[in-house]
This record gives sequence, structure tokens and C-alpha cells, in this order.
Amino acid sequence: MQVGNFLIDERELIETFARASGPGGQNVNKVSTAVELRFDARRSPALPADVAAKLIQLAGSRATLEGVIVIFAQRFASQPRNREDARARLAALIERAAHRDKPRRPTRPTLASKKRRLEAKGRRGDIKALRGRTGED
Repeated sequence: MQVGNFLIDERELIETFARASGPGGQNVNKVSTAVELRFDARRSPALPADVAAKLIQLAGSRATLEGVIVIFAQRFASQPRNREDARARLAALIERAAHRDKPRRPTRPTLASKKRRLEAKGRRGDIKALRGRTGED
């Protein structure tokens, strides 16, 4: 499975099938159309350690303590479409984890913000000077 720059071996993906919940008529009790896809992100040789860590973080409650991502797909009434859906959701998650934000340069304060800061400091100094005075001056 190709995801961006990463080539994930099909043997790393473990799929199990179950009966989907919800409406489906007579067929819902006979056919296992729901797909549970498991991917061990922490031990995958296809992913660098930083991408795997970010993937586990992004997965949130879909990740186990061992670093296995579990995606349950039952949106469609057919097993092949649910398999595609689960794989597409995993691929989207991996792409989000692999995305690097551009480092931002620190911005400089504007001239107006510098003036406001200096004016505010000046007013505080006046207030502090008044505090020290007594009424006898």
C-alpha cells in the first residue's frame, strides 16, 4: 500500500471481518461486511519513528497502548467497499502524520506596538511616583 513516500507492506495490515450493526434487512445477520483494520505503527519498518509517534498521537482513542491503530469501517453494505474505506482512512491519517509544518520565523514588533508599550510604561512610572508622595509636599 503506497501512502505518500511510504510503502507499507500488505502483511502489516491485519483485517478481520464482523457483522455490521444497523439496518440491512435479512442480509445483516448472514454476511460479515464490517472491517476492523489493525496497523502496528510503532513496529512498522515503513514509518520513521517521528512519523509513527505523531500517527499514534493523531489516532487518539483509535490507538492502543502498544501503538496499534485500529480502524473499524461499517459505512457501506459491502465488504470490499468497507475494506477500501478503512484503508483510505488509515492512509489519510498517515499523510496527516507525515505532513511537516514549515518552521515560522519569529516576527518583529511593529513600530506602533513599541510606542504603545513605551507609553504604557511611562504611565506606570507616573503612578508609582505619585504613590511615594505624601500630602505634605
